[in-house]
Amino acid sequence: MTSYSVIPAETLEQLPPHRGEIRTRLSAALDSLDRKIVVLDDDPTGVQTVNNVYVYTSWDRETLLNAFQAPEKMFFVLTNSRGLTAPESEMQHREIAENLAAVSAETGKKFILLSRGDSTLRGHWPMETEVLRETLERGNHTRFDGEVIYPFFREGGRYTLNDIHYVLQGEQLVPAGQTEFAKDKSFGYTTSSLSEWCEEKSGGRFPAASCCRIGLEELRAGDVDGIAATLKSVSGFGKITVDSADYEDVAVFTAALCEAILAGKEFLFRCAAALPKVLGGVRDIPLLTREDLVDRGNRSGGIILVGSHVSKTTRQLESLQNSGLPMEFIQFDQHRVLEKNGLENEVARVLALVEAFLPEGKSVAVFTRRERLDLPTADKDRQLQISTQISDALTSVIGKLSVRPSFIVAKGGITSSDVGTKALQVRKALVKGQIRPGIPVWQTGEESRFPGLPYVIFPGNVGAKDDLKRIAETLICE
Repeated sequence: MTSYSVIPAETLEQLPPHRGEIRTRLSAALDSLDRKIVVLDDDPTGVQTVNNVYVYTSWDRETLLNAFQAPEKMFFVLTNSRGLTAPESEMQHREIAENLAAVSAETGKKFILLSRGDSTLRGHWPMETEVLRETLERGNHTRFDGEVIYPFFREGGRYTLNDIHYVLQGEQLVPAGQTEFAKDKSFGYTTSSLSEWCEEKSGGRFPAASCCRIGLEELRAGDVDGIAATLKSVSGFGKITVDSADYEDVAVFTAALCEAILAGKEFLFRCAAALPKVLGGVRDIPLLTREDLVDRGNRSGGIILVGSHVSKTTRQLESLQNSGLPMEFIQFDQHRVLEKNGLENEVARVLALVEAFLPEGKSVAVFTRRERLDLPTADKDRQLQISTQISDALTSVIGKLSVRPSFIVAKGGITSSDVGTKALQVRKALVKGQIRPGIPVWQTGEESRFPGLPYVIFPGNVGAKDDLKRIAETLICE
């Protein structure tokens, strides 16, 4: 695979400007697209860009039927599949596709299906979208012409230029294949080119040369007709990679996509959080404040739970610890998983401390020991299983709480999913918006353990160095 160079972040400011106005054409295209937009989210962070949208944590037919019959154009389904083994995810996606096909037939409502994955290219791809395709096509629900690969996510500093996917780190754009994310024990990869990534992750079944590329030049030219013609030419579930450096690029692509769909073409999508926002017609709102979120009648402290181990999270935690905010810090030693009853004893110790502080109005941050626990094995599923054990123990601290906190913040994709589904038992939540760019807030449903609670979902690989501190300041300081 080709090696790519780090480039200065100021490259983004030197890109060609957009030519022409796209929003009116996009609005008309979206209005003519009479479909439900269903976003399968492989962890709870895919709602990083949307507001006033519902997310469901189950996918039985009754739940999906209610979602299809609701007035909202788009909804999310939390699968948490990045925290599952490959066989578990395969079974899950087959069930989801079967239920979607049944509900679509019952309601007579067609849908567009997006697989929202990590913007740093980690996850069970291409298996998940292949299972969705095979299941839906086997049931004669539809025939898919292509799959769009679209990891652009501005809020997280993820940009694709000339087919190379970059991660913004300080003042540099670092090719994704050279970042710590590419070294993931379960979902690692080596290349930064999206077309080469398709070839690498598919074991050569989708050669880079066969991928159709939508480049920045045609997006900046506003060439909707040309891009639509390219999309219409794709067949055989061919892969389409898309450049993007801002939301106007996404708008141009989406307008062209709508035209291709209206002309009879069908696509699946592996994307980050930007495309659902534009395709769903979601409008921007201001960042959420304490007044928007915290119930003044609840005098308890809040809890911040930090499970992610990426270096970005560690720097954010250190910034919070050095902030001087009136809160307590409690380390959770996940390495005790190697001891008999070690995790159970650690949960009891940490829970006792948390329950002593919260009723006094003092907020707490519970964080895992910063040294990762990597097993000396090449068995990816075994590593995932240990990670799941640790996550279950960590999030049970919240699941066992007898005191209602004033807020909860969960840092990390798997951590935030387990807090939402296992600890808080959420089945349906309203996405209120974002507390910081790319950092969403759920309002938990009536069925949950703490109804109406503000729950902040903070991805491990997102945010500036001081964002965790700024979130705490927003939620704690009156």
